[in-house]
Amino acid sequence: MKLQLMYSFLRSDIEKIEQELSEVVASNHVLLEEASLQLLQAGGKRIRPVFVLLSGKFGEYKLETIQHVAVALELIHMASLVHDDVIDAASVRRGSATVNAAWGDRVAMYTGDYLFAKALECITKIENPEAHKTLSKTIVELTKGEIEQIRDKYNYQQNLRTYLRRIKRKTALLIAASCHLGAIVTDSSKDIQTRLYWFGYFVGMSYQIIDDILDFTSTEEKLGKPAGGDLLQGNITLPVLFAMENPVLRTQIEAVHENTSVEEMKSITEHIKNSDAIEKAFAVSEQYLKKALDIIKPLPKHQAKSALQSVAKYIGKRKF
Repeated sequence: MKLQLMYSFLRSDIEKIEQELSEVVASNHVLLEEASLQLLQAGGKRIRPVFVLLSGKFGEYKLETIQHVAVALELIHMASLVHDDVIDAASVRRGSATVNAAWGDRVAMYTGDYLFAKALECITKIENPEAHKTLSKTIVELTKGEIEQIRDKYNYQQNLRTYLRRIKRKTALLIAASCHLGAIVTDSSKDIQTRLYWFGYFVGMSYQIIDDILDFTSTEEKLGKPAGGDLLQGNITLPVLFAMENPVLRTQIEAVHENTSVEEMKSITEHIKNSDAIEKAFAVSEQYLKKALDIIKPLPKHQAKSALQSVAKYIGKRKF
């Protein structure tokens, strides 16, 4: 089943979010608007807005209120992608040129800052101080995750704990905040808010681990970038950590640097892909997915609950 069909009852609301995103990034500065719209129009799953809306269904759901949260979360995600691409010197994302490739690093950094600022502007329309506190903490942690990724580039001595903490900050906490904020602004009970927060966190961990696996197992066409690109950029992911348990593979991996040739990377990528590292990484993702599904079992019966379960399973079972 296609991802969008799992929450088809939200179609008109998501269309409204898309429209709002386009309006929010509009600027009287042509370059800023072009750069922002390029990223927006490159697409994406809009997972964060979807989680905001689904989580809001357990409370007093009002689109005119919750849409500000959904838009803010997607803008923060977009801003982090722009900054990520500058850090990684990435030239392609989702099959299109990155903002930094099209306009240079300086414009890209300011575009990311602009999107962050627009996100904060959106959230000011929400009066609940708990929502502001939650979002602020999330942005702080997200920034720490970005710094940790820079610090740990080509650091082949890092361990599993370091990796898990990094993906928690870079990915899981923003998805957790999406679910949490959806519940907060619709005045759901504290128990529901807590359960949805942890659901988002566990799903976010599974989501990032699967992304890291796909960097080795998927194709350039589907990834929108060359396979093994994360390792070439110095990002040590879970499959790499497991692969380095093999002494021969470890020697090959530790030789990777930013100027490693395409042919060498193809060979290393194939070795990792065909090792047991992929299976081990899938097992860790599966553990997080199970925790996510377990934590929302007690939630009231609702089509939003079924959708959350379906989306979580889709995220955790991706093979391409």
